[in-house]
Amino acid sequence: MTKIGIIKEGKIPIDRRVPLTPQQAKQIAEKFEVEVLVQSSDIRCFSDDDYRNEGLSIVDSVEDCDIILGVKEVPMNNLIPEKTHFFFSHTIKKQDYNRDLLRSILDKKIRLIDWETLTNENGNRIIAFGRWAGIVGAYNGLWTYGKRYNLFNLRRANECFDYEDLKKEFEKIDLPNIKIALTGGGRVTKGAMEVLLGAGISQVTPHEFLTQRFEEPVFTQLNSRDYNKRKDGGEFHRNEFYSNPELYEGDFLKYSKVTDVLIACAFWDPAAPVLFRREDIIRDDFDIRIIADITCDIEGSIPSTKKPSTIDDPIYDYNPSDDEVEQALTDEGNITVMAVDNLPCELPRDASESFGNELVNNVIPHLLGNDEKGIIHRATITKDGALTEKYNYLNDYVDGK
Repeated sequence: MTKIGIIKEGKIPIDRRVPLTPQQAKQIAEKFEVEVLVQSSDIRCFSDDDYRNEGLSIVDSVEDCDIILGVKEVPMNNLIPEKTHFFFSHTIKKQDYNRDLLRSILDKKIRLIDWETLTNENGNRIIAFGRWAGIVGAYNGLWTYGKRYNLFNLRRANECFDYEDLKKEFEKIDLPNIKIALTGGGRVTKGAMEVLLGAGISQVTPHEFLTQRFEEPVFTQLNSRDYNKRKDGGEFHRNEFYSNPELYEGDFLKYSKVTDVLIACAFWDPAAPVLFRREDIIRDDFDIRIIADITCDIEGSIPSTKKPSTIDDPIYDYNPSDDEVEQALTDEGNITVMAVDNLPCELPRDASESFGNELVNNVIPHLLGNDEKGIIHRATITKDGALTEKYNYLNDYVDGK
């Protein structure tokens, strides 16, 4: 019988999410006739007893399991050799800080399947925490505005029991007639829009956002075509932009002149144009004062995102004159940045249940079946001590080049 193990998350700061709730783990065990073992943990949002009550075994180690399920990066000394590991590895963009992790995975001949690489035939992700990153990120952006201007006090998202409890805070949000710009069009953006609409903030078109004044707070949702343009002045083509981003240049500054709060939700390819540069921020007509950077690409498309922030310390100030990070809320000339890099952790129960549903419905049948659609095959980064063909581009990254 195939054994599936749910690990205790080992990354610091701690992550309370789980890949499967107790009910979902039981569902998989019964439906697919596998054994699900749960490594004992005192940090996850569902207790050991919650799993025991569903008839699941709590164990000290999952070393004898065939498939290991986690959420965040597994510490190198916790990796189990020659097993199949599922987790967010944060390596496919050649992230420097996880180079040694990928090397260790290869050395231990682990079959690595990254949640981020699981896609359908059209290349769309089939499992993600994106909606919850958007929900918490947008809420944190509004919380930051209230803090910066002493307008209202909200409970932090991680102080709420779940999303329904969080919604009780919406009625406390009382904003002046500010303008909020949202970038992106995927799950993260839709989650952020849920919060803004739930807080009673009206949505307007990008054209209205640029050209009209309002007597109430408003937001607009910007897609790639709204803030990128062809260098030769030609027509924007979405597929071309994603396949050949070097043909395009940024056109976001027209929005920065009228935006008070930026909520960045759009995936950014390092080959694509940046949203703006440090020299743009110090211009007199750059009006953005708060940035909720849900993407949290360090030194990426947003120059003020110099480092990730944490749930315990969620905001910092960016001093554009000196290009430095400073204590939050110390100088009105600074930009206040919210760049928590594990936002779904603030609502771990909701985020885990949503993620687990997608795992049960979209991934497990292919993992434990014949994978005739190639979903597991396409998502496999390493196998038998080598990178798979699709991920051979990571060879120079592994070699330190």
